[in-house]
Amino acid sequence: MQIKYLCPFWGSEALQPKAFLEYIKENGYDGIEMNIPKDAIFETSFYDVLNEARKENPEFICGLQQVFGVKNETPQEYLSKVIERLEDLVHYRPDFINSHTGKDHYTFNENCKIIEAIENFSAKRGIPVYHEIHRGRFTFHSQGTLRYLDFFPDLRFVGDFSHWCVVSESLLQDQEEAIQRVIPHIAHLHARVATEQSSQVNNPFAPEWSAHLERFTKIWQDTIGYLKDKKTQFSITPEFGPFPYMPQAPFTQEPLSNQKEINVKMKDYLKTQLL
Repeated sequence: MQIKYLCPFWGSEALQPKAFLEYIKENGYDGIEMNIPKDAIFETSFYDVLNEARKENPEFICGLQQVFGVKNETPQEYLSKVIERLEDLVHYRPDFINSHTGKDHYTFNENCKIIEAIENFSAKRGIPVYHEIHRGRFTFHSQGTLRYLDFFPDLRFVGDFSHWCVVSESLLQDQEEAIQRVIPHIAHLHARVATEQSSQVNNPFAPEWSAHLERFTKIWQDTIGYLKDKKTQFSITPEFGPFPYMPQAPFTQEPLSNQKEINVKMKDYLKTQLL
């Protein structure tokens, strides 16, 4: 199985599309994962630059995101907004869409209707949609996620286990059964190391976080180990983020580490660990 590494646009919002694509090439990534800004000039430029990248490299991977902030809205209002956004993304011909699906406070039935509509969109448009394991979404907790799998056995996930760690205040040592049940449904990974109280350590390669890095590496190795004989290609986004994920020094607000450097180092680290 060939593993492709995608560069997150998160943290590079100051860059225009052409500069971002140049950064990707310079740092050895195989594609991008992006929540496209709602800006007409940026969107037009991104479309043109993306097509150029695909001409230059037919294997270039484009993963787009459906992500919204917090808003007081009914499940139907939320769903209408999500489907409209997903339809907008069809224009870019993404290889997959990472969907932040549902809300943790919607009822099970309300989230099921949202999931069903998104799955129908995916089938109709022929675009894979992966639901991210994430706080605040229907996937916010391991056991809740497993309940949805009973109703939707073909769901595919973006595996970001950092969120379950925070929700459960653990490194999921006592939830191995849930992890193993979810692994067959992982279609894409986010490689970020969390603590029991935070979704991101300041630098995963600092010695004080060695046990946490080891734990996450084991989960990622288990995922690749299961999928390697079942897929010809798999993608991973090293996804250490800027503030508020990246801790800052008080008063100066200086980030404690360089987010982009960590993601490049994580990419290179994983190439030695996920064989």
